[in-house]
Amino acid sequence: MTFEEILPKLKNGEKIIRKGWSGAEEYVLLVSHDTFDGLPVTPYLLIKTSDEGFSSFAPAVCDILANDWLIV
Repeated sequence: MTFEEILPKLKNGEKIIRKGWSGAEEYVLLVSHDTFDGLPVTPYLLIKTSDEGFSSFAPAVCDILANDWLIV
């Protein structure tokens, strides 16, 4: 799938990954409706890895243009 095709699924709570990734990446997810110190936080993406837990994720141009996105 392309990023344009997978984005609505990500927004609906699905976890996604690129087939071409061969490292410790397990999936990407969207976090929305989060708060910090009682204030709303804008939505953001996290990536789950097998060795480091969660980290922030910002898709690179190669991710946005890729067509190997999958639903986990």
